[in-house]
Amino acid sequence: MRLVDLRTTPITTITETGIETTEESVEIDAIVYATGFDAMTGALVNVDITGRDGGTLAEKWADGPSTYLGLMTTGFPNFFAITGPGSPSVLSNMAVSIEQHVDWVADCLIDLRDRGMTTIEPTPQAEEGWNRHAADCAAITLHPTANSWYMGANVPGKPRVFYPYIGGVDGYRAVADEVRERDYLGFRMSGPDGERCTDGVVRRLQPDVSAVLEAMAQLDLPPLESMPPEQLRAFMDTLNADRPQGPDVGEVRDGVLLGPAGDLAYRLFRPASPGPHPVVLYFHGGGWVIGDQVSDEPLCRDLCVRADAVVVSVDYRHGPEARYPAAVEDAEAALHWVAAHTGELGGLPDQLVVAGWSAGANLAAVVAQRARDAGGPALRGQLLITPVTDSTMATGSYRENAEGYVLTAGVMRYFWDHYCDEDRRSEPAASPLRGRLDDLPPAIVVTAEFDPLRDEGIAYAEALRAAGVPVEHVNAHGHTHTSLSMVGVVLSGARFRAEIAAHLRALLPETAPV
Repeated sequence: MRLVDLRTTPITTITETGIETTEESVEIDAIVYATGFDAMTGALVNVDITGRDGGTLAEKWADGPSTYLGLMTTGFPNFFAITGPGSPSVLSNMAVSIEQHVDWVADCLIDLRDRGMTTIEPTPQAEEGWNRHAADCAAITLHPTANSWYMGANVPGKPRVFYPYIGGVDGYRAVADEVRERDYLGFRMSGPDGERCTDGVVRRLQPDVSAVLEAMAQLDLPPLESMPPEQLRAFMDTLNADRPQGPDVGEVRDGVLLGPAGDLAYRLFRPASPGPHPVVLYFHGGGWVIGDQVSDEPLCRDLCVRADAVVVSVDYRHGPEARYPAAVEDAEAALHWVAAHTGELGGLPDQLVVAGWSAGANLAAVVAQRARDAGGPALRGQLLITPVTDSTMATGSYRENAEGYVLTAGVMRYFWDHYCDEDRRSEPAASPLRGRLDDLPPAIVVTAEFDPLRDEGIAYAEALRAAGVPVEHVNAHGHTHTSLSMVGVVLSGARFRAEIAAHLRALLPETAPV
């Protein structure tokens, strides 16, 4: 048995005894003809299915299929597609998936009859949310990179999208059951006596973020805010011990710089490309209570490689041992030191950015304001990843994401209580949203959908923009406060970190294209 490459030596004819190609004649006992097929959508769009207002299914799906659960599509009431695009279908035991769909549709029809309803149709919000969830599931696999019929590659001119749902049969069944249990979430039902709709999106978390949260829930960990700071620091060190370190960089070097109360440790990450490079002064996250210059190493390595910049991660004093404004004073001292030693660090003197994650982003925002007020050092930009910008803790995202997403409202209260006296929290050096925001360097503000800090990050971006500051806002849908920093663990974060780095490179014209 052997393979013949028919792309380089095509078949020229079929004879009584075999197959002839451009290079040889092969005797064959039997030929199985596989002439190709228009998978997932061909059997549907090639039928003249017409929906509301005369639009056809082929017209709606001209750029690729759009469904809710792979079962129905907006604009086509009472039209059910068994194992259609957006369902497990060809990635499952088809008989099992067909049975599951038929059972669900039968139950749906019974429920409609019992409620006196005659039509059912997905809402645009639910359909858009399902399409995005299906695409998110596919994006963390290699399937979309293949030239396969899963992507429509076998049909000339067919839209290249990932057609089935790769989230698993069990997971899909759980979703379908949940939709029904939640009063047909995402569907609009109508009948002679009126209309009924429970709009919404059934899966909003990124699939790998959801898996991490489920794994953490199984550990049954004590609430973080129940631990004294020393115990919490030791606990976080234990969690970080086994994590991936992040991508390789050209050099990692440790050092110290002089702060207002003594030495501050730093770790420098240098790209492998020839220097000098722009410099990113980075402040770590941890609620001003935990963490150090190495606690965000995977994120710093990732930023170093993607932005082609030297990243200098500097530690600062923490609460409750050194309360506000100690961390601010340390961050400001670090900025002046790095600006004065750019050449020694392998950096370009006019290519300096301040950056940070969470509480570190708070410090980066504060020192950017202070540098403006002091007349320097000059900054090219500020990168604020899920920043703390205000102490109020009363936004909608605090209520929506109060529990269940690692950083909780209770943990943030714990951090603020250990960091800053309540009567000083409104000061701009603690709550930069309350400071003067004009004449600041361009900003990249990153927010995560399932983060208590989301709304204050958005508010800071909007306030900067209103003050005339150029702002790029990266909205990491489906992510939590911590998941974006989980390099090598949460794969869906990579596309957002790539977007962050692209914006950063745009601020630093001396960086090499990546």
